[in-house]
Amino acid sequence: MNLLNKIVPPDQWIVPVTLLCGLMAGLGFYVLRVSNAVSYLSDDPKACINCHVMTPEYITWDHSSHQRVTVCNDCHVPHNNVVNKYYFKAMDGLYHASIYTMRMEPQAITMREPSQHVVQNNCIRCHIDQVTDAKMASWVDNHEENRTSRACWECHRETPHGRVKSLAAIGQFIEPLSVRQQQKELVPDWIKKQLKSSK
Repeated sequence: MNLLNKIVPPDQWIVPVTLLCGLMAGLGFYVLRVSNAVSYLSDDPKACINCHVMTPEYITWDHSSHQRVTVCNDCHVPHNNVVNKYYFKAMDGLYHASIYTMRMEPQAITMREPSQHVVQNNCIRCHIDQVTDAKMASWVDNHEENRTSRACWECHRETPHGRVKSLAAIGQFIEPLSVRQQQKELVPDWIKKQLKSSK
């Protein structure tokens, strides 16, 4: 009972404390809704472009050969168990959200060391046949040494994100990407109407 007395505020503070708790809970739900936080539990690649910062990576992946067989999470989260997968997604997501919120994102996004290990392991997981192929050792110089001492992207630099690595490179994507992908023509209807009426 003594512990309960320490937790429950005095009578004159019950209303302000209740209002403050309700406000904090409401703001928490609002932030979850605005950030589309539930989408990050899925494997949908469009969740990665909730923040416009990841648009270059999404676009370059969408135009790569990997787009037909993988999604972002196939490469960028661990697959050894479900707990580790969601733990890594949460830690990485919190880091990305804090950097984005504070407007500290770099022009060219690069992987941090934990992410590099995950991506390297996933490259090997999917391409184990090519990595261990005995025939490749006969025609690829230093195959044994290169496949064990280097990261895959040291040679495969443009896989799957190409050379476009900065936010400035895709400045034309002001509206959400889903809107742009639905449009079949480059000139919007309102401009066409404006041009017709001025003739």
